Amino acid sequence: MEYVIEMLDIRKEFPGIVANDQINLQVKKGEIHALLGENGAGKSTLMNVLFGIYQPEKGNIRVQGQDVHITSPNIANELGIGMVHQHFMLVDTFTVTENIVLGSEPTKGLKVNISEAEKEVQKISDQYGLRVDPKALVRDISVGMQQRVEILKMLYRQAEILILDEPTAVLTPQEIDELMQIMKSLVNEGKSIILITHKLSEIMQVADRCTVIRRGKGIGTVNVDQTTTNELASMMVGRDVSFKTEKDQANPKDLVLDIKDLIVKDNRDVDMVRGLSLNVRQGEIVGIAGVDGNGQSELIEAITGLRKVEAGEILLNNESITNFKPRDIYEKGLSHIPQDRHKYGLVLDYPIAENMVLQTYYQKPFSSKWALNFKEIYNYAKKIIKEYDVRTPSESTLARSLSGGNQQKAIIGREIDRSPDLLIAAQPTRGLDVGAIEFIHKKLIEERDKGRGVLLISFELDEIFNLSDRIAVIYEGKIVAEVKPDETNHDELGLLMAGSNEEKAEVKHP
Repeated sequence: MEYVIEMLDIRKEFPGIVANDQINLQVKKGEIHALLGENGAGKSTLMNVLFGIYQPEKGNIRVQGQDVHITSPNIANELGIGMVHQHFMLVDTFTVTENIVLGSEPTKGLKVNISEAEKEVQKISDQYGLRVDPKALVRDISVGMQQRVEILKMLYRQAEILILDEPTAVLTPQEIDELMQIMKSLVNEGKSIILITHKLSEIMQVADRCTVIRRGKGIGTVNVDQTTTNELASMMVGRDVSFKTEKDQANPKDLVLDIKDLIVKDNRDVDMVRGLSLNVRQGEIVGIAGVDGNGQSELIEAITGLRKVEAGEILLNNESITNFKPRDIYEKGLSHIPQDRHKYGLVLDYPIAENMVLQTYYQKPFSSKWALNFKEIYNYAKKIIKEYDVRTPSESTLARSLSGGNQQKAIIGREIDRSPDLLIAAQPTRGLDVGAIEFIHKKLIEERDKGRGVLLISFELDEIFNLSDRIAVIYEGKIVAEVKPDETNHDELGLLMAGSNEEKAEVKHP
């Protein structure tokens, strides 16, 4: 059989680590081929080799049956290979069209022919059902639309083989469904797709075949219609994985968080949180369910001191923290797993060790008088790295060098290790594989059982149902209903999230 892509015995090394160890990958024309593995297993590295960003120490690559040497992304593009990276590479202040044609601009005389480019972008967008406005500024469009722009960049350059690296990591459920349809239409047009992911449900939904790698080694390739999520999970992590977190009945005690009639504006001076009231008790997990954009981000930022409260009150352990500075709020017993790990969770160009003490570097034993105690900082980081299985060559490695999932595990370890009275967990397992998700879910349950209050904000309804003792539904900046997980279902919750029951909803605080 002739494959459009063959990667044979690929070996890629970095200082102190073998990222790819004799891996084989063979992709057929017109298929969606999933590349599955844990965080840090070597998936993105392998695709960066295919795209010419990295050069392998050993191994051969064939495209359309021909041996090739891909020494740069430009050569990959010439061979018909395109890649959408996990973190988009777009210029915010450029239009959609300007981003798409960047580096391949059509000219009219000495000028760039933008009107001609806009027509071509519109034509491709219509052909594949991408529904993108060629004239829109990238900064004004949603994350899901930005991803379509990245796909259009590849199609504009006539790519036949599309690499999508964790494409659903930052998308809402609706945007994920739309992307799946786009992927199917692309392969119907004869394209071939390599889908890097650790989300088993998505593989079962769209992939034809799946290659699994674990800790840099190839485990095998299977036909998706002949396997199960449990088998794939076992191949990925090397053991059986539980998809349901076992937990005892919650035993809530005193109020740890009490929010009363909160009003918070966004950057455009629009009320995004509108008279919201909510509480969390010691020893319980309260999950907030809602479609993205209904005030979740503004609510989290208000509680953590990152955004001004216009009206209302936030009490932590019966003490007002309304409009306190973030450091003062942290010192009063709050920890925060942020939904955007790059923007709010890490300083990417600091070593991972120094990221572990961002909130505590000025406290003993990490500093004395005016000097930092780097020995204590690095010993502390070693403890977090070991306990939370953060895959990194060393604690001196820059945070930017870690995979997204390992960055997330480091943040979660740092925040939980502080033993807070209230833990705000916003999208805590975004970008994590099933093994890591299982581990983090157990950690959150452990915190609850130690008497901590946990406020969970997640777009993954399975996660909300799995972890929450109470579910608060947010719609247009208000809590419109509170339900027990065992007294509702996904469909009913979906209707509440869409606001269908706003008028009739009765909010009951325990």
